[in-house]
Amino acid sequence: MQTHLSDAAKQLARGEEAESILRSCVHCGFCTATCPTYQLLGDELDGPRGRIYLIKQVLEGEPVTASTQLHLDRCLSCRNCESTCPSGVKYHDLLDIGRAVVEQQVPRPLGQRLLREGLRAVVPHPAAFKALARVGQTLRPLLPNGLKAKLPAQVHDAGQRPAPRHPRRVLLLEGCVQQALSPNTNAAAARLLDRLGISVEPAREAGCCGAVDYHLDAQAQGLQRARHNIDAWWPAIEAGAEAIVQTASGCGAFVRDYGHLLKNDARYAAKAARVSALARDLVQLLQAEPLEQLGLCTEQRLAFHCPCTLQHALKLGGAVESLLTRLGFHLTSVPDGHLCCGSAGTYSLTQPALSRQLRDNRLAALESGKPAIIATANIGCQLHLDGAGRTPVRHWIEIVEDALEAPHA
Repeated sequence: MQTHLSDAAKQLARGEEAESILRSCVHCGFCTATCPTYQLLGDELDGPRGRIYLIKQVLEGEPVTASTQLHLDRCLSCRNCESTCPSGVKYHDLLDIGRAVVEQQVPRPLGQRLLREGLRAVVPHPAAFKALARVGQTLRPLLPNGLKAKLPAQVHDAGQRPAPRHPRRVLLLEGCVQQALSPNTNAAAARLLDRLGISVEPAREAGCCGAVDYHLDAQAQGLQRARHNIDAWWPAIEAGAEAIVQTASGCGAFVRDYGHLLKNDARYAAKAARVSALARDLVQLLQAEPLEQLGLCTEQRLAFHCPCTLQHALKLGGAVESLLTRLGFHLTSVPDGHLCCGSAGTYSLTQPALSRQLRDNRLAALESGKPAIIATANIGCQLHLDGAGRTPVRHWIEIVEDALEAPHA
């Protein structure tokens, strides 16, 4: 794609990167075939190719409007288009660059500003979010249906975590929302790793991965959170921690990007690259372990929802399914497994109507094989799908642990 960036765009810290990405696009349109928002809306500007044109116009100095912002806001950042693109266009990087420029030029309405600032003020802070969630659960019968759907009907107690006792040590990203609404996910992961001779090293100073801020118009704050985590993890990394494990693929995709996003930071570039190299989704760590020694044999019928961040960002599509099959689970067939459920971080709150349509379509596909339960690998997807009040949805590691504790196991 031929480009003529404006002088202002050339001065951007990522201007050269944006131009390179634009030039790699050959306008083939393969991306539109797998774009969830294009499939729903049928508007070229609500597909990757159209959004690339919009960002190109922005970076070439064309007028930026609220319409431009709306079409970019509607993007789920699911990166399905990247899996489809034959030219390897790094669409999500271009989208981040374009959104930041548009944000500087188009003031948001007061309601949008309050929503985004409110989310940033609460979600990345586990203690504050936990307190708010507790109030929400108490008032649950009085809440409107839309808000009630954001809270799980049941929060499974985390139980005890084993103390570190093995020579093999890993770090575990605790997350934000997950600590309040699904605390048992990381606890179950720690217990299973302990059975396999791997201890979880506490890193209490680490916090939110930074994705919430970064994708809600506060990229500088998101990167600052990344630096904070690098500092918190670094002593354990130097002491020999073999991996930084994430049980939420959305967080994992962002941590994996630390090296790229901080490559121009002289103080953090090398450390960020090291952290990205050590980042592992839980399934990656377990793939090479002797799971058969756990003695699990179950024929539980479940459907697996593969989060977009797991299959398109981390390129781990099929990994969890393969592991669950090894453990004896019966996985039902899921049509159009590449499509997004509509959670997409805070998308279900900023674009609720589109998000609900995508959720209902995804649930119809997941339930088509009549599973007893739906498994997933990302807290956002889990809460969003479970909020429909249909087939129960849980993180796959909790389902595995429950099967291990069952009498037949």
